[in-house]
Amino acid sequence: MAASLNQAQHALAAPAEQLRVLNDPGSAHKPFAQALAETGLAPLTVRGIEVFQINVGKLCNQTCNHCHVDAGPDRTENMTRETAELCIQALKATEAPCLDITGGAPELNANFRYLVEEATRLGRNVIDRCNLSVLLLRSQPDLAKFLAERRVEIIASLPYFLAAQTDAQRGEGVFDKSIAAMRLLNSLGYGRPESGLELNLVYNPVGAFLPPEQSAVEADFRRELETRYDVVFNSLFTITNMPISRYLEFLIRSGNYDGYMQRLIKAFNPRAAEDVMCRTMISVGWDGSLYDCDFNQMLDLKVDSGAPRHIRDFAAAKLGDRSIVVGQHCYGCTAGAGSSCGGATAG
Repeated sequence: MAASLNQAQHALAAPAEQLRVLNDPGSAHKPFAQALAETGLAPLTVRGIEVFQINVGKLCNQTCNHCHVDAGPDRTENMTRETAELCIQALKATEAPCLDITGGAPELNANFRYLVEEATRLGRNVIDRCNLSVLLLRSQPDLAKFLAERRVEIIASLPYFLAAQTDAQRGEGVFDKSIAAMRLLNSLGYGRPESGLELNLVYNPVGAFLPPEQSAVEADFRRELETRYDVVFNSLFTITNMPISRYLEFLIRSGNYDGYMQRLIKAFNPRAAEDVMCRTMISVGWDGSLYDCDFNQMLDLKVDSGAPRHIRDFAAAKLGDRSIVVGQHCYGCTAGAGSSCGGATAG
């Protein structure tokens, strides 16, 4: 196994190569489908569409070491206006209360504000998955105000409450920019309970281990960020690093792949598996392709079981009653307290 992984480590950006590594027949890792079957959860099915998530592309102003999207400033994958309009048409056809916009840095897509405006007009709660530093770009002078005026919920990734750890993962100077962005958001009311403007943080471990208990991490971040930098937020979500894309490369390069996978498998939690986020969402790729979640999207694992596979063919009834495509990476969402776009899913 080790030899094949070493050969693969420079070509893992391709979904097919990632899947080859994850599904290596010579591996001793228990298949995720088997873990589901042993706990009576197979096949895993959708309960309906509560979250309509759109990944508008891979363009980003940062290049983070563990990015599961493999995003960066040189990426050209970007959602067109035509596809964005099809997304809004599809959203109208559902009763999903939430539109979740991600990327890349989703704000850099030319159709980001269109999506926000239209979804807000439909009365849906809009989430912007923000890297914080994008709010300080010269090309986005009114972005924070735009989000506040439309009461967009911001879920912002912040690796740690100290500069050294954050910059090691996200690039030199990113921590200071993140704190400056949080201060800007706080000045507009974000993170202050009385305002109703939600600023939530996301924490994921830097190394090859599972995140600590969510409430404990939140307490540490709240205390340190307010004491050291005078910034506040509403909630913090812990997310397990998924063994795909750049993080998979890191695991292989550091010799931690087998150990990390075994750690995830050993921590498999049926309660977390029962409530995985893919059971109540649909994920739309930048090109309009449909997926069960953003992680499947990065592995090019489109929806299955006869459901429409592109936004132009969207059919809420069929997509709201489908079986979910699973794989070895799904252990990341079902380990320990569980992991989702909204943090831990089980006690």
